[in-house]
Amino acid sequence: MKTFLKGFCIGLLCMSLLGLLWFLVIQPGLTNKEAQDLKEEYAQPLPGEPSGELPAGKEQAASLVNLSALQAEYPDIKGWISIPGTRVDYPVLQSSADEPEYYLRRTYKGEHRTAGSIFFQWDCFPESKNLVVYGHNMSDGTMFAVLQKMADEAFRKEHPQILLQTSDGLQEYRIAAVLKTDIQKLPFNRTEFADDADFLSFQEELFAQSLYKPETILGADRRLLTLVTCSYEWESARTVVVAAEVR
Repeated sequence: MKTFLKGFCIGLLCMSLLGLLWFLVIQPGLTNKEAQDLKEEYAQPLPGEPSGELPAGKEQAASLVNLSALQAEYPDIKGWISIPGTRVDYPVLQSSADEPEYYLRRTYKGEHRTAGSIFFQWDCFPESKNLVVYGHNMSDGTMFAVLQKMADEAFRKEHPQILLQTSDGLQEYRIAAVLKTDIQKLPFNRTEFADDADFLSFQEELFAQSLYKPETILGADRRLLTLVTCSYEWESARTVVVAAEVR
């Protein structure tokens, strides 16, 4: 009987370890590979650049995707986000107000996956003054785990650029602020503003809580890209990276 119980406990432990390996390592790695396979399948050179070369300032990015073809197959893919020099190179999904976090634990195919997808807040549009994007902080460094490193000045200066392709085309953003906060302390996920003064006030509030002093307030004509992932300093903590549109 003791031998049976010992064997049963060892078997249960092995199954638990295999389960953790699947959820924490294999699944996130699979999600990352699927995104790269998808980008390769739908890769498209920039218009006027048949060689696939990118214009100055965007040399580190991979080629564009054929977004219209992607959306014909997967209508909820609304864009593609890349942070050159990091593992962030993913489709950006978006669901509805009825299920705003549908892609939190689902792939672009709608399959359940621990790492989920990178996704827009449900009320964002390409013309929004503040585009809010969410992603998991995965332990293997995939998805939005790299956002934690943006608090480090040296790392941030090496990777200041974020590229976002939407139906409006490819837009470059530069990191302007990094925050450790939560939605109760700061409504960083606002997407609508009464007027330019309201938007400027929102910028000032964001930058006042940045972990480092931003060089300047950007101005009402500069759209923001706000990337959000989990942090662990307190229960509802979030790492929020705010980037400004480059013109």
